[in-house]
Amino acid sequence: MSRWAPDARERLEVAALELFVENGYAETTVAHIAERAGVNRATYFRHFADKREVLFGGEDILAERFGAGIRSAAPGATPIECLRTAFAAADAVMTEQQRAKVAQRVLVVAANTEVQERGLLKHARIAGTINAALRERGADELTARLAAEVGVLAFRVAVERWMKSTGGESFSHHAASALTDLQARATTFDSNPAP
Repeated sequence: MSRWAPDARERLEVAALELFVENGYAETTVAHIAERAGVNRATYFRHFADKREVLFGGEDILAERFGAGIRSAAPGATPIECLRTAFAAADAVMTEQQRAKVAQRVLVVAANTEVQERGLLKHARIAGTINAALRERGADELTARLAAEVGVLAFRVAVERWMKSTGGESFSHHAASALTDLQARATTFDSNPAP
């Protein structure tokens, strides 16, 4: 098995997701994943710190995209406009090829408390990145925190919609729609719910 195999990270992610779906998360070992990917255990650990990390390695890239998107938004852009720019920047990694992986990842995470905790930590990192980028642009602390939490919620809703979608719309289309829906719902918070 080649230690320096090209595209090893991608093959490891695919192998892990396949094995987690086929055999279950707990029953799959790093050795199983490395063997399926055609690499050795050392190569696995060059790319991922542990078994859980193979599910969430892309979240770090996504957080970087969100931060870069916000920093590149037009001068004077509102926090919501910055979030829309961040979601557009995410399209580079939220591709059609990724959609199948996301669907597998959701199944694995839903079935395992251990990996749900890691997922929450990754979402917190995304929120922190959004918050920091908005603060760099001059947003006050509370506005930046609120926008970050709304952004993460819009992201989660968008992922659900994107996975169910058959229309071929981009991830950012679903994210912008989710953001609009959340804004609309927020305006009804002081209204009585319909019977």
